[in-house]
Parts: sequence; C-alpha cells; structure tokens
Amino acid sequence: MSSSFDPIFATLKAVLGKHGKKFAVKTDTPGEYTLVTKSPSQFPQHKGQPMWFGQVRMGKANVSYHLMPLYVNAKLVATISPGLKKRMQGKTCFNFKNPPDDEQIAELNRLTAASVESWKEKKWL
Repeated sequence: MSSSFDPIFATLKAVLGKHGKKFAVKTDTPGEYTLVTKSPSQFPQHKGQPMWFGQVRMGKANVSYHLMPLYVNAKLVATISPGLKKRMQGKTCFNFKNPPDDEQIAELNRLTAASVESWKEKKWL
C-alpha cells in the first residue's frame, strides 16, 4: 500500500543511505531503514550488540529521521538551525509531515556526515 509519505521517506533514506557502506544495514523495508555499527559495541549496556547509528521510519503521522550521535555530541547539536530544530522531537529525532526543503536536506547531509566523522574519531566504527 502506497503512502503520501513515500517521497519523504525516499528523500530521507537517500540522506542516511549515503553512509550505508560504513555500517551494517539492520533493516531495509519500504517503511524503515536502520543502520548499526558493523562491529559489536564495547559499552557494557549494549551487551556486545552493534550500536544503533540512525534510522528513517515511516509512521502514521510523519516520517522520522533519527540520528543517534546527536545524543552524545552537544557541539553538533549546537549547529542545528532554528528551522530544522523546529522539526526535532527529543534529542535525536526529526519529524517530517511535509517534504524537507533543500536547506533542510543539505543540513541533514551535513549533520549525518559530521556524525560519521565523530564516530570515526572515537573509533566506534
């Protein structure tokens, strides 16, 4: 069944998917795309499981773009524009009922690339 959110999902999946080769794809379905680290986490709370990096998920009311590195990177969070910040729910999630504009897509690309780099520096990848 097709949804009016399909184009939004495809756009956001493309942003996260640019980094797919650096991660393991945990889920790739028409309504969810999830990336996790290829190797197990060294953090005890993860119990040897891969770390969850990001996800695009289609819901009933919107499409969510989750970027977990934001949870531990206050410097990166401080760079989020007011326009994109309006779409934030919680610390790591951006919700889209309408397609993101070109500036928001560019910003999500920048945030995602910076998140990958920060995890590389911490040797979490």
